[in-house]
Amino acid sequence: MRIARILTRLNLGGPARQVLASDPLLKKRGHELRVYVGEPEKGEGDLFEDLLATGVDVVRVPHLGRGVSPVRDFAALRFLRRELREFAPDLVHTHASKAGSLGRRAARGLCRRGDSGRVLPVGLVHTFHGHVLEGYFSPMISKGLAAVERRLAAGTDRVIAVSHATAADLVRLQVVEAERLHVVPPGANLEELLLLPGPRGRTPGYLRGLLGLGAEEILIGVVGRLAEVKQPERAVETFAMVAARHPKAHLVFIGDGEGRRSLESCIGGLNADLQSRVHMVGNIEGQTQIFGDLDLVLLTSRTEGMPVSLIEAHAAGIPVVAPSIGGVEEVVIHERTGLIGSETSELAFHLDTLLGSGDKRIVYGQRARMRVSTRHSASALADRLEAIYFDIASQQEAVAKAAESL
Repeated sequence: MRIARILTRLNLGGPARQVLASDPLLKKRGHELRVYVGEPEKGEGDLFEDLLATGVDVVRVPHLGRGVSPVRDFAALRFLRRELREFAPDLVHTHASKAGSLGRRAARGLCRRGDSGRVLPVGLVHTFHGHVLEGYFSPMISKGLAAVERRLAAGTDRVIAVSHATAADLVRLQVVEAERLHVVPPGANLEELLLLPGPRGRTPGYLRGLLGLGAEEILIGVVGRLAEVKQPERAVETFAMVAARHPKAHLVFIGDGEGRRSLESCIGGLNADLQSRVHMVGNIEGQTQIFGDLDLVLLTSRTEGMPVSLIEAHAAGIPVVAPSIGGVEEVVIHERTGLIGSETSELAFHLDTLLGSGDKRIVYGQRARMRVSTRHSASALADRLEAIYFDIASQQEAVAKAAESL
């Protein structure tokens, strides 16, 4: 199949990592792919060249970015329409809200020739990597956004959610009917992470060298872009509640974004001892360089779909402390691969528990590694996407054939 994939940006977040995992495999299976992406925001990092290096065709879309800008959005829409007509895909797969809106509008009315020679509409697939339909904006704006997504979903062959929690929200908000909704858990390139030695068998690596820490310190990582929805200040608050009990514990933020200045201000308000134990290192490329030195991963987001950073942490044998939001509990199993809480004080209690027990961290990490090794692999993601793509093509052929017989 000829597959066009459209993303708002190829930053260091989950959607880009999933594309980097699945699309080279789909290409090896004989599919022709072209990925259309906008520019990442300042400090987010960019995986454009990484994807290009795998042999997948990647095209930068001028003016495609987050936020609402009628002029820029119209320019991006025109560009996508021209590109899609030239590429002539069998299927268009969009990701997240902005690329989903512009990409599906750009693909409207496009046709393809099926295996039987019949002229068929181009298949449309959209993935929700979480959503902003509740809790972000006023009730009136949220209602309007849900109505827009509902109209777009009506013309989409399959809607994908990355977690059962996200899927349940989409059905409850009447965005899409359950029969056109599929749950496809994220997949990532986990091979190198699965080969990392456990905490007791490793020597200090890149991240500890960067921070000047030895093997005896306990390193807690907060991995992801610095943004309001990720609530990095809450991670500082959680750590501060237990830091005095664990003088060898350090907290490190790995990632960058528009929330950097606010986080710096928050850290600046700590006492001198705590400031010396809370670190910001910005974006680091190479997942083994990130996770090879961590003992724990802490998540404090307000909302999530299914965080790829938690999957990668588990593949590296690292337990997680996280809130009960979105699809987190579909990755992290409470008291098996990590600890789940709700309030900040509960997260702090769980962090204290794991900081105080190296044996528990190791056992949880071993279980975590076994759990994600096949469930969230790159090949598992490619298999699931390919099955959906072929199912759409088969169904379109059947509908066209039935219509001819009438």
